[in-house]
Amino acid sequence: MTKTNQTLQSVTERISARSQPFRSDYLDRLERTKQNQPRRAQLSCTNFAHAVAAASSNDKITLHHERAINLGIVSAYNDMLSAHQPFDRFPEIIKQTARDNGATAQFAGGVPAMCDGVTQGRSGMELSLFSRDVIAQATAVALSHDTFDSVVALGTCDKIVPGLLMGALAFGHLPTVFIPAGPMTSGIPNSEKAIARQKFAQGKITRKELMESECASYHGPGTCTFYGTANSNQMLLEIMGLQLPGSGFINPGNEIRDEVTRESTLRAIKISATADEYTPIGEMVDAKVICNAIVGLLATGGSSNHTIHLIAIARCAGFIVDWSDFSELSSVVPTLTQIYPNGSADVNQFHAAGGMALVISQLLSRGLLHDDVKTILGDGLHRCSSDPILNNGKIEWTPAPTESANSEIIASVDKPFDNTGGLALLEGNIGRAIIKTSAVDPKHYDVEAPAKVFQSQKEFLQAFERDQLNMDFVAVLVNQGPRANGMPELHKLMPVLGVLQDRGHHVALVTDGRLSGASGKVPTAIHLTPECMVGGGLSKLRDGDIVRLDCGKGEVNAIVDADVWAAREEQKNPAPTEVFGFGRELFSAFRKGAGDAEQGACTFDADDVA
Repeated sequence: MTKTNQTLQSVTERISARSQPFRSDYLDRLERTKQNQPRRAQLSCTNFAHAVAAASSNDKITLHHERAINLGIVSAYNDMLSAHQPFDRFPEIIKQTARDNGATAQFAGGVPAMCDGVTQGRSGMELSLFSRDVIAQATAVALSHDTFDSVVALGTCDKIVPGLLMGALAFGHLPTVFIPAGPMTSGIPNSEKAIARQKFAQGKITRKELMESECASYHGPGTCTFYGTANSNQMLLEIMGLQLPGSGFINPGNEIRDEVTRESTLRAIKISATADEYTPIGEMVDAKVICNAIVGLLATGGSSNHTIHLIAIARCAGFIVDWSDFSELSSVVPTLTQIYPNGSADVNQFHAAGGMALVISQLLSRGLLHDDVKTILGDGLHRCSSDPILNNGKIEWTPAPTESANSEIIASVDKPFDNTGGLALLEGNIGRAIIKTSAVDPKHYDVEAPAKVFQSQKEFLQAFERDQLNMDFVAVLVNQGPRANGMPELHKLMPVLGVLQDRGHHVALVTDGRLSGASGKVPTAIHLTPECMVGGGLSKLRDGDIVRLDCGKGEVNAIVDADVWAAREEQKNPAPTEVFGFGRELFSAFRKGAGDAEQGACTFDADDVA
């Protein structure tokens, strides 16, 4: 048996120790909610009649049966968004599979699914992060009827999977199985798409030409093929054992996709409370599973959004995690993948090269993952280092390949792309921030230049259009945190900053906003905490202040005399420029109550959870 890496072990023990009272309370609540009979058995006759009134005659017979299992389906389906459009077919497959196995399934509820790709740079993006907590709440509402014995969660993209998982953890006594829809087939290379965006930013191609490029990239059902938050979600669900191995990267329409949905349904039945393999999600998601998720994020250069989401998810299971935990693990976890924006390959090529089965197998071989965890397939994470194949119409599991089919996409643990993970913690008089280093050339790791302070992406882009940014500088975008305007992603900045970097300028970005998995090649200190709206150091920065961003030393500092810095007044807007329109007025309570990014930016009272 491979010995667990000492740093992984110590970080896991530290998280467990600091979380002990919160985790204990969570498990006590979970234990009080367990029962070894169908949930609906406790309903009054009136409650029960309401719950089954619309069911088919045959399903009613099964639902009346004392021991029959009932699955609750919670779905993020809509037919506008490519990643969720395929879920249209899934509920009927799940229901029929349940019927064929003496159980039932009911569509418990839908959750919203917004697309950051559609809302980038627009007002709707200010609802994006908050949608995660709305999804968690909607999941709780769907399950509040207390008639389900297991949960089947259908979701793929950015805030949807974290929200579904947070909501499911509020019903920790219920087993939960996630089923994805998979990525779209490959379009034009992501690097070619990025070049087109930079050319458009410089006025070298027309809107029509840019449109042709974008539509050749985003062209069909499924998730985007770059390694952003959506596909990082799929990695996390597999490495946490909450989703069938390999299922995250099977394209919609592939003949095995429906069989994966059927097999997932069978697992939801087999691990329910009245079955022999009862596996409640609240017990599954322990400190070891949380650390495995962080390791997976680091080893694959995943989305920086998960330095927020994983903390929020952990809190919902009774664990306190912070960025120091990420940073310490990053020092020992090697980077094993190069997927765009950290390389040129897309997720389909990653899957073909060996995918998650190979990554998990490699990490387990060096003790960089905890194997002694529970998964939906049973005890042991090694069960997840396999892939499904079809044999005579039935799924069989094949072990992970022993080596990569393309060493330029997935490296071996003996010869990684980098000896450390793809994320780093930055600290200094400005605050604490995260930087995604895996997509940045090491020659750009350190930037020291004058600050240019902007209040919005629009203001920054106008300065570029006026040719005022041809210089070395650190772009400082303020008032972009959760309490200011919902912490939108700031992708409008990246093509322009990339152009300036290509011109030979030393540029960087420092902000209390977000960038996600597609943060790109420019060094960016993001999620700066405390944010401007609560008096963070960012609110003291002025145009012309020298800012040093040093990945090697883990620093983000304003090079200002300490006495001057201490005496300087904070400049913070009492509110964002606009708080009305596009539904933003409905989220005023979310803005007022949002926590720091390093606390998961939760809008509910963190003390009520952990």
